[in-house]
Amino acid sequence: MCNYEIERNLLNRGYRYICGIDEVGRGALFGPVVAGAVILHPKKLNFEIKDSKQLSPKKRMELAHYIYGNALAYAIGWCWNDEIDDLNILEATKKAMKMAVKGLQISPDYVLIDGMKPDFIDVCGRGIIKGDNISLSIAAASIIAKVFRDQLLTAFSRYFPGYLFENNKGYPTRKHIEAVSSRGITDFHRKSFRVL
Repeated sequence: MCNYEIERNLLNRGYRYICGIDEVGRGALFGPVVAGAVILHPKKLNFEIKDSKQLSPKKRMELAHYIYGNALAYAIGWCWNDEIDDLNILEATKKAMKMAVKGLQISPDYVLIDGMKPDFIDVCGRGIIKGDNISLSIAAASIIAKVFRDQLLTAFSRYFPGYLFENNKGYPTRKHIEAVSSRGITDFHRKSFRVL
């Protein structure tokens, strides 16, 4: 169950701006890996926020708008497929997360990251396994990252008909693999991923 207990304890210890960070798109074959960073307002919390994968697209959009309107700060970072091929997916994910943190309107003094140690960010913090199911801030980051990436992939589907990006969002579904087999890869596919 997502809550604000970790953040509340940190606030009580004197931290002021606690940032949740999460990513989407690590397992996709097409497009960027996208990271979200969110500093929630402690007095404007919405406990409907939870891991983006547990929400319908409509609910995700509704909650994303709530986050945009009520968070102290939020930002998106990304790393495109060619960078993923050059760096590897883990390093590209870290780069996207650093971009998101750098883009925040307020600099955080503590970060909470889903499943990863924050040793690549110049802010103290901690990694939380399955953090998007525990921390409201991480869950909020997962929502804005997924909404951004899903909208991007839906836009891409107009330029690459037949790959069904509006449905699969670039992930390796059977129909996506079949489309790659019959049509070939695009400039935005991750060529280093073995399934291709």
